Formats: sequence, structure tokens, C-alpha cells
Amino acid sequence: MFGNLTVAAAKGSSLPTIAILVVFLVLMYFIMVRPQQKQQKKHREMMSQLKKGDHVVTIGRLHGVIDEINDTDKTATLDCDGIFLTFDLRAISAVSAQGPQAVAAPAEKEAEETPAESTDAEAKKDDVETSDSDSDAE
Repeated sequence: MFGNLTVAAAKGSSLPTIAILVVFLVLMYFIMVRPQQKQQKKHREMMSQLKKGDHVVTIGRLHGVIDEINDTDKTATLDCDGIFLTFDLRAISAVSAQGPQAVAAPAEKEAEETPAESTDAEAKKDDVETSDSDSDAE
């Protein structure tokens, strides 16, 4: 009598286990596989839009400007401050939105703002000294 109950209980418990396993696999797909596929698609689109003059960054963090793209060999020649290096297209990790000149421009703006800030600080210091001397005179 108890033998039949244990067999029935064993058969019924496999369905929730399979359901949990399926839910787990679906979750793994959406957490791990799907974002990676999106990233690969974005990278392929970026690589197909490369052209001469683009500022790029390689997987070794070398910054350069594309001088030539060879589609048959799947290579790109980068100009790194007058040194021409040939890389496999897969070695390009990102296209830089801004070149070296654009990076230098904010630094120049900061340099321009710094003297103005010091002038403001000096003016405030003079105001404090003036008010101190006025209170001493009274």
C-alpha cells in the first residue's frame, strides 16, 4: 500500500523540478546571452562604419587615427603621431568620439578659467581687508 504512494510522489515531483530548470535557463539567456549578442551587434555596426580619419582605440589602449583600411586582409593602418602601425580590424575596440584636439580644448578652457577664479578670490580678499580696516578705524 505505501509502495504505490512513494512511486506516485516520485513521479509528481519531477514536473516542478523541470519547470524550475526551464525558468532558470530562460533567465540565464536574458541575463547573460542576450546582452552579449546586443554588444556584438553594436560592435559589428561600428566596425562596418569605420573610415579613414576616424579616431580609434585598440584593445591595448593605443589611440590613433585610421590611415588605411584593407578589407581583403581585414587590417587597418593607424597613424599614432607619425608612426604607422598595422592592426587586425578585431583589435579596434572603440571609435573615439573626440580626437586629440578635442581633448586638449577642455584643458585650455580650464586654464582660461583658473586665472579668472584667482582674480575673484583676490577681489574678495581685498573686500575683506577693506572691511577690516573700516572696523578698526571706528
